[in-house]
Amino acid sequence: MWLTFSGAAEDLFEVSVWPHQALVKYGQSLMVNCSTTCPDPGPSGIETLLKKTQVGKGPQWKEFLLEDVTQNSILQCFFSCAGIQKDISLGITVYQSPEQVIMELQPEWVAVDDAFTVTCHVPSVTPLENLTLTLLQDNQELHRKNFRSLAVASQRAEVTISVKAQREDDRCNFSCHAELDLSSHGGGLFCSGSAIKALRIFGESEPQIWVSSFLEVGMAETMSCEVARVFPAEEVMIHMFLGDQELRPFLSWEGDTVWANASVRAMETGDQELSCLVSLGPMEHKTREPVHVYSFPPPILEIEELYPLAGTEINVTCSGHVLTSPSPTCRLQGAPDLPAPGEPAWLLLTAREEDDGRNFSCEASLEVQGQRLSKTTVIQLHVLYKPRLEESGCPGNQIWLEGMEQMLACVPKGNPTPILSCTWNGMIFDLEVPQKATQDHSRTYCCTATNQLGSVSKDIAVIVQGLDEGVSSTIFVIIIVILGVGIIALYLNYRPCKIERRNLPYRQKEKNKEEESQFAVQQAEKHNAQNC
Repeated sequence: MWLTFSGAAEDLFEVSVWPHQALVKYGQSLMVNCSTTCPDPGPSGIETLLKKTQVGKGPQWKEFLLEDVTQNSILQCFFSCAGIQKDISLGITVYQSPEQVIMELQPEWVAVDDAFTVTCHVPSVTPLENLTLTLLQDNQELHRKNFRSLAVASQRAEVTISVKAQREDDRCNFSCHAELDLSSHGGGLFCSGSAIKALRIFGESEPQIWVSSFLEVGMAETMSCEVARVFPAEEVMIHMFLGDQELRPFLSWEGDTVWANASVRAMETGDQELSCLVSLGPMEHKTREPVHVYSFPPPILEIEELYPLAGTEINVTCSGHVLTSPSPTCRLQGAPDLPAPGEPAWLLLTAREEDDGRNFSCEASLEVQGQRLSKTTVIQLHVLYKPRLEESGCPGNQIWLEGMEQMLACVPKGNPTPILSCTWNGMIFDLEVPQKATQDHSRTYCCTATNQLGSVSKDIAVIVQGLDEGVSSTIFVIIIVILGVGIIALYLNYRPCKIERRNLPYRQKEKNKEEESQFAVQQAEKHNAQNC
């Protein structure tokens, strides 16, 4: 121990140390010089807990190297002169600049109105009382913290705040800025910043599945999955499944609603499950919907002969398909009785000309999970019959107006559709082109309708009426002309059709009968081939 004497002798010399302020980076070295004004100093040196090495000396000074400086300390530099010792203190401050600044968002995806935390810490920094941490949101100050009153060894250079998530915070950038101000220690300002992190805000809701609770095996149905009040909608991912089979949905969105549509085709009957998995960031929601898959092909409608001749008896049968399970109930339009489930319905009828074009319907009904389903098969009957020239479609008396474009009104009936030809005095009358009516058209025409089953002829009397005749005279003339023409037609003009009929050779009649029979056979063979 060195004794220090007070009195006038103390003022005889001075002790000084350099540097006056010591600021050392953590782990670095420091050169310290102690000197005195005493002309012949006695014992001298420095007192410190740091590792020291004397690297130089002179008559009135000594220089020391302090190595691996890792903590703050106070150094004492002393000299004695004429038995009197004086010393001077040097405070050594160790600093670590904030080279690494770490900022964390927890969680990085947060639901709107939920809280999230922003944390910033600097692993190695000193002196802590000179540190300031600033949290930034899009370059705007969110929170600032200094550590002037917390400079103790156990304190961490850390700041944490809790923030309520708002929708407008989505995609905001958060960062942390650290400043170490050593100006009070004779040093400078050290700054550093963290990496930028973006916060994601989302809104969520449970998805809904829209699909029929019944699916027919092998038939494509549309499955829809909807998520409302979700954002950002354009980032939503939707996966859809039938059991373990993943479907291929098409996504669309509008505002905060997302839709996904997919075509689903079940290939096995029984109870199955449709599911919709919605993901957005770390959020996932899955909704399931049970469906029942059934098999129900259309019923089978069979007509013994699709092209029967008029007067032919035919059988019509309506039955369920073999792949329908359970067996359906069948109803045949026109059948007198409703058969038991699984039994066919049938009808025996004689084909008439009026039945040509008649539609027969076969309806099968099936109960699936308490819901009744139905399917219908329709077939049209074609009855073959000879041509007919009925008064309703081919009137025997027709009135034309002179000077007007006119045509013979005659539409024959028959199946196959008859070919119509009209003649006068052996000349063929054009039925396709309208004629400008003159008095020369006032005559009786012989019209003949022909198909593969035969032919029929009819006389049509045409009266051309002048436009200048009054209503009364017109009626009178019409009556007189109709009576006169009718008598003449019966006596004279009826002869062309009669002559044509009489002149038809017997062989031709036999040929028509043969063609009629052959046509019916051909139609029957054609229908059987189609059924095969």
